[in-house]
Amino acid sequence: MAKVLVSDTIDTAGIDILSQVAQVDIKTGLSPEELVRIIPEYNALMLRSGTQVTQAIIEAGIQLKIIGRAGVGVDNIDVKAATRQGIVVVNSPEGNTIAAAEHALAMMLSLSRHIPEANRSVKAKKWDRKRFIGAEVYKKTLGVVGLGKIGSHVANVAKSMGMKLLAFDPFISKERADQLGCTLVDLDLLFAQSDYITLHIPKTSETAHLISTEALNKMKSTARLINCARGGIIDEPALVEAIANKKIAGAALDVFEEEPLGESELRKFDNVLLTPHLGASTAEAQVNVSIDVAEQIRDVLLGLPARSAVNIPGLTPDVMEKLRPYLQLAETLGNLAGQLAGGRIERLTVRLQGELATNKSQPLIIASIKGLLSRALRERVNYVNAAIEAKERGIRIIETRDATIRDYSGSLHLAAQGSMGEHSVTGALLSDGEIRITDVDGFPINVPPSNYMLFTVHRDLPGIIGKIGSLLGSFNVNIASMQVGRKIVRGDAVMALSLDDPLPDGLLTEITKVAGIRDAYTVKL
Repeated sequence: MAKVLVSDTIDTAGIDILSQVAQVDIKTGLSPEELVRIIPEYNALMLRSGTQVTQAIIEAGIQLKIIGRAGVGVDNIDVKAATRQGIVVVNSPEGNTIAAAEHALAMMLSLSRHIPEANRSVKAKKWDRKRFIGAEVYKKTLGVVGLGKIGSHVANVAKSMGMKLLAFDPFISKERADQLGCTLVDLDLLFAQSDYITLHIPKTSETAHLISTEALNKMKSTARLINCARGGIIDEPALVEAIANKKIAGAALDVFEEEPLGESELRKFDNVLLTPHLGASTAEAQVNVSIDVAEQIRDVLLGLPARSAVNIPGLTPDVMEKLRPYLQLAETLGNLAGQLAGGRIERLTVRLQGELATNKSQPLIIASIKGLLSRALRERVNYVNAAIEAKERGIRIIETRDATIRDYSGSLHLAAQGSMGEHSVTGALLSDGEIRITDVDGFPINVPPSNYMLFTVHRDLPGIIGKIGSLLGSFNVNIASMQVGRKIVRGDAVMALSLDDPLPDGLLTEITKVAGIRDAYTVKL
């Protein structure tokens, strides 16, 4: 049975899911040294923000298949090291969306109405109403930096409260921004015109200290800044200076460059609200992210793809839902093309046809590469490291599209060029989801893939099919199905046979001796 290590506190709903397929060990508060020592025996690691998964831990996890972060960010995981090791890294990009968005809104309103100070004042038996005159958000301008799921929800709620919306997000289309009621602007304009600025972006090399002294100087003196995204986006010493000099009216922070927050002058200001990374801390969110990540770990342990893998290019949950049926098709065709080409593969061309031509290609290309390399690497290649393995082997990957090919609603064509020549295969899905091989080397066929297959290239002459059948029968090999594809009568043809048994040693050589047979290939899928 697989073994899963849970290194941070996780809701029991997720533990229950994992317990159905694995032995689950809950060991929180481990030091990095302790984690390195015990991780080799585990197949999966589930955590929150408390565990730092370093390169050393990942390299020690010789049996790890997946690392699951019950939350949105993965900055506490060395994703590059995991990718090199072929370990899937997943998160829960939607599980705490509402919780994080609501916390940002709560911080904004609390800052506007001095709620924490007023609460303390009343509990101290004071009644100083004049001191706590606040500001309304109605008709004020909210600048949203990052229109992902959380930022979009904040925008929706703020719009319903009568706020005007500006947004900065270089990856969002104008049409999407229009749907949310946001006007897309550059950062300088957003800083200059916003009464409130809320951050909903990851921390990267580009966004680190995005809110600098220069940025703060561009803001209104009445502006209020909210960060419930990631620590390090704000230059905290610069913010201290801006607050002290009344460059802006206040700030509300849920995240910090170092957590827990150490010695900081931010604590001394009444117009700065500080909370201890509570964005995802609702009962509902903890259950949601726990279930979401546990289900993905379960699926990977059962040999299925994860729906929110952060280190599989292009494989977002919405894309995964749409392309899931085609991933197995791509992998099967890649495996078939690689075996037909034989030898050292130099180039793989992947062509998306029909309706597939309008979809994201990267997941299908990765699945095709995985299938192509599975003959040589077997379980060492997966959706995470397939592209890296291909690059290291000097395999050139070419992507093309052709929406005009409409033999099926959507089909995939692969051509593998190897040291022994080039072979191509095409496949499609039937309406019931069943895979069909529809073309081999330009010859039309229609056969389902099977564990053992035999392909021949031969002259379309009477008696050849019978001779092959008799020869297989003499070696006690049973034929499950057979189909011939040809372009012209008595020209070249391809025969595809699904077999119940592998070919015995020497039989393939005998098949190639049959008059009219140009070549023969055995395939194990």
